[in-house]
Amino acid sequence: QVQLVESGGGSVQVGGSLRLSCVGSHRSECMGWFRQGPGGEREGIAAIDTDGRTSYAESVKGRFTISQDHAKNTLYLEMNALKPSDTSMYYCAVAASGTCTWREPPPPNFVDYWGKGTLVTIRS
Repeated sequence: QVQLVESGGGSVQVGGSLRLSCVGSHRSECMGWFRQGPGGEREGIAAIDTDGRTSYAESVKGRFTISQDHAKNTLYLEMNALKPSDTSMYYCAVAASGTCTWREPPPPNFVDYWGKGTLVTIRS
């Protein structure tokens, strides 16, 4: 069982920045960030494997950066140029082995473990 705890969410103005963190109980081969907006479906937005290879959804490419600190078992998501459409609950997740090397982040059905989420609200 892997425990994941997210932090760093909050309310910021359009164009602002936030950094999300996720502390895991174990080091995992494939980790990612997902989000689910009001009335929307959960989607993968960024993923990273243990070698640092990353993938991003088109909606965040160029604005968001996923990274990890293996020594701290911590995953990060640096979010810049935030838009109202980025308002969502953001979830940290451990995905199935191998899915982080795909061209895009894995879909939610490939996730093995979820964090409880952290809310990000963008004010216009």
